[in-house]
Amino acid sequence: MPALACCVDAAAVAPPGYAAFIAGDSSLPSAIPFSASTADAADSNSTHWSPAHSSALYRIDGWGAPYFSVNNAGNITVRPYGTDTLAHQEIDLLKIVKKVSDPKSVGGLGLQLPLIVRVPDVLKNRLESLQSAFESAIQAQGYESHYQGVYPVKCNQDRFVVQDIVKFGAPFRFGLEAGSKPELLLAMSCLCKGNPEALLVCNGFKDAEYIFLALLARKLALNTVIVLEEEEEVDLVIEISKKLSVRPVIGVRAKLRTKHSGHFGSTSGEKGKFGLTTIQILRVVKKLQDSGMLDCLQLLHFHIGSQIPSTALLQAGVVEAAQIYSELARLGADMKVIDIGGGLGIDYDGSKSGNSDLSVSYGLQEYASAVVNAVRFVCDRKSIKHPIICSESGRAIVSHHSILIFEAMSATAPTTPAMNQVDLPFILEGLSEDARVDCWNLSQAAMRHETETCFVYADQLKQRCVEQFKEGTLGIEQLAAVDGLCDLVSKVVDASEPARTYHVNLSIFTSIPDFWSIGQIFPIVPIHRLDERPEVRGILSDLTCDSDGKIDKFIGGETSLPLHGLEGNGGGSSGGANGRYYLGMFLGGAYQESLGGVHNLFGGPSVVSVSQSDGPYSFAVTRAAPGPSCGDVLRVMQHEPELMFETLKHRAEEFCGQDHGNEGTHAALVSTIARSFHNMPYLVVASPCSLTAMNNNGFYYCNEEDYNAAVDSGASEDEQWSYCYA
Repeated sequence: MPALACCVDAAAVAPPGYAAFIAGDSSLPSAIPFSASTADAADSNSTHWSPAHSSALYRIDGWGAPYFSVNNAGNITVRPYGTDTLAHQEIDLLKIVKKVSDPKSVGGLGLQLPLIVRVPDVLKNRLESLQSAFESAIQAQGYESHYQGVYPVKCNQDRFVVQDIVKFGAPFRFGLEAGSKPELLLAMSCLCKGNPEALLVCNGFKDAEYIFLALLARKLALNTVIVLEEEEEVDLVIEISKKLSVRPVIGVRAKLRTKHSGHFGSTSGEKGKFGLTTIQILRVVKKLQDSGMLDCLQLLHFHIGSQIPSTALLQAGVVEAAQIYSELARLGADMKVIDIGGGLGIDYDGSKSGNSDLSVSYGLQEYASAVVNAVRFVCDRKSIKHPIICSESGRAIVSHHSILIFEAMSATAPTTPAMNQVDLPFILEGLSEDARVDCWNLSQAAMRHETETCFVYADQLKQRCVEQFKEGTLGIEQLAAVDGLCDLVSKVVDASEPARTYHVNLSIFTSIPDFWSIGQIFPIVPIHRLDERPEVRGILSDLTCDSDGKIDKFIGGETSLPLHGLEGNGGGSSGGANGRYYLGMFLGGAYQESLGGVHNLFGGPSVVSVSQSDGPYSFAVTRAAPGPSCGDVLRVMQHEPELMFETLKHRAEEFCGQDHGNEGTHAALVSTIARSFHNMPYLVVASPCSLTAMNNNGFYYCNEEDYNAAVDSGASEDEQWSYCYA
């Protein structure tokens, strides 16, 4: 078989295969196929691929149950009532995207992606499911009190999310938890319309103003509990409550010995950030007793950490805390509530594993049963009245109801040259002696199908050529040819195509900050075309000018994601999406919106709330808000868009307004600048109805409606100049 070969010196005796090389035969040995991929490749265009195959491939039945599934059209649907959802009640995500992004002229909302889709029906179902799990456990175990949860607003402080939780939770006295002064103000306002028995738990570090607000809330007939995070806070509570003539309800946060070993357990254990030690708790008891306020101490709070992986760890923490609760009751405190904090985890990867930060080995019912059993066991042993059980389950309540949808704009495919495009004599012309030896060794390793050895020699050859290029002894054409040769050899011996880079219209820093900051992995899946076999693998690269702006880790320990080819670039059918390719990030309803920043001045996504309805599309958009405009994000950084516009307008007058007869072009220029302040920072995909360069003197408008409005507007010159877009 002719082999890729070279010699150290053209005048020297040629190694085997050199004659063929000189003759121009640059063929490489064929690849040895790998059995694992052969079956996939043989059936790559199979008509037997079904939505069920995609559901298994992306583990949708694992992490998505019972709220997400794939319909017969290959689109992801939302099941708003969980297991109780009927087939006709499922909501097709692709139809939501079409409704939201279509221009208003054809009945759409004209909003730009990226997009957060909220489904309040899912939020309601999560609350009801959590409540039902505890009620079932309480009834089954003969527990003699009740469950009364609170939502920690730090998970998602969005006004409508918090208001919906208060409304949906009112029938079972569901309350709120605050950890700062603005969160407390938010909670106070929302609970004015909630159940009067709902708890308002005040956590976090406190100053006099925070404590004053919390005591004021109690005076306003809100069921407020001040949880002491530091020993010194008790002195402020005693002093201010006496001045206001308010009898406070006080809780203490205990620093347990039980420790969560995962990433989210860093706030647990004796050296955790929050809570009081047993010594400090006893000193608080003494101060309250001396002040005649020991009866005010009524709640014990603890937090093992988020994403508690197993019920064994959960029970160990609850037993320890219940013992402290019982001791406080023995010391004379009027104990009524045990607050087990957060930690109720969700299964991000569908593995049902207790050995990962991405999953948990239990469901809601198992969690509730473990908590009730542990509290009941300790209290019965100590002959203590069963307390109200409170939890602060934020992640488990809000994660499922929010879906981030974004578009893949383009894909960068590997640029491996064809065999007949490799010009070996040209490559050898400028190579050093050592580089020629590497080239020869590379060819021999390729003949023997020694994959790892090929990679070693290819890297070594490329490094030598880079050094020659830096020294100026190798041209860019030869450097590129060497890169192509090495890529070709790698492809031949490895027989696996490298992952493509899909460029997505998104800022990871803004919309998925936990991936960048702590490596949190979320399920990411195409929301359509799931009736087609995904033929390539890819990583996702965002719009930011930052090397960290990429997603290259996915559930299941994967470093790339199965994806479909884009339209016009090896893709299949568009799946009813007009040639667009949409991806969804799921289970991101907690923390991502509040933690996201404005890196590169990319603001948040557009947001819609969708409820199930009996109409033809099974949904109704109940709320819709465009994402922050360029002007909005500039204001965040203390810029003044109105003044910026005036500066640019006068600059346009100075440099572009001097050509007589071109007044229309000048006006269009100014209008375009104004619209840029108004538009979102994200890219607008080229299509017949968006970012089309129409016959408008070269100016671009976000969509056809904007263009027509600019052309047909009868506005006066003053109105055209006015800044009314940001």
